[in-house]
Amino acid sequence: MALERWVSEEPFVPEPATAAPEGGRHSALALTVRRFLRHRLAVVSAVFLSLCYLAVPFAEILAPHGPATRHASAILHPPQAVHVFHEGRLVGPFVYGTTARVDLDRLVRVYEPDRTRVEPLRFFCRGEAYRLWGALDGDLHLVCPAKEGDLFLLGTDRLGRDLLSRIVYGARISLTVGLLGIAVSFVLGLTLGGLAGYYGGRVDAVISRIIETLRSLPELPLWLALSAAVPVTWSPVLVYFAITLILGLLDWPGLARAVRGKLLALREEPFAEAALLMGASGPRIIAVHLLPNFFSHLVASATLSIPTMILGETALSFLGLGLRPPVTSWGVLLNEAQTIAAVELYPWLILPAVPVILVILAYNFLGDGLRDAADPYA
Repeated sequence: MALERWVSEEPFVPEPATAAPEGGRHSALALTVRRFLRHRLAVVSAVFLSLCYLAVPFAEILAPHGPATRHASAILHPPQAVHVFHEGRLVGPFVYGTTARVDLDRLVRVYEPDRTRVEPLRFFCRGEAYRLWGALDGDLHLVCPAKEGDLFLLGTDRLGRDLLSRIVYGARISLTVGLLGIAVSFVLGLTLGGLAGYYGGRVDAVISRIIETLRSLPELPLWLALSAAVPVTWSPVLVYFAITLILGLLDWPGLARAVRGKLLALREEPFAEAALLMGASGPRIIAVHLLPNFFSHLVASATLSIPTMILGETALSFLGLGLRPPVTSWGVLLNEAQTIAAVELYPWLILPAVPVILVILAYNFLGDGLRDAADPYA
């Protein structure tokens, strides 16, 4: 028995497009973001680093004191604990005042809390005057000590300068050294690695020998030698840029070798040959067609290289061959904790190592997350 056939004569109207369902087709960027958000440590690290860099321009507001402000009556003062309750009564955030005496047996100052002096903290208050960004006069601070009181949450150094304020100001130098250094490294690495990978032949041979020579040199002694060659008569700004340039010049060979290897494979792809047949120049093919194909790899490499530069600046400044006072950086602060006596008697002087450790770990976790997210086979 034949089945009856029926054909509608009405015009066909396609259904409106809807969003791709879960697990459907997504763009490469959307897939990368989704994979990155699954890496919780990387997300937390990204938030932490973002807050650190957002705080850099506002160090004057966040720091309770200036980086060079001295408190003659509080030399090598230990950290003060923040309390909320006093004798069972809610007071709010406050610290106890301290009284100083000299320990004749150890020949050190001893600070003891005076529980009769309750010094409430003030928030969004008027304090020391400063010039924000070197242009705007202001005196607003996030937190201030009580009037006629002191506030040293992380203690003071041998000159009576607040360590917390100096750590906040030191972030401005230590965090930006890595960014400027990676900019120098990227320019050299992408340029020389791209030329070697795309053109090959003698260009590749010359650049590869330069890369191998630089990578064969011991990195730390080379850092020390170049840093020691910086004249001591230079201004702090010139020394800062010299250290940044040294770190960038010694970091580019690894990136250049990675770029060379990628371009050696990509230059044989049909899209690269098509661009060449259409008249595109070599630099345009490298910049427009080849490098974007592994841009995610470059971003991950950058996040893993910045910690090396931060550690390099910290090590050089710690050894006295990098940045020097009056510049404030985490390495300069750690320079004061070189002796065993300082660490034994005043252990809070090594607290500037804590932000260094946290930032390095955050960059490593962020780099791992970006690398996994950019992997198309993850």
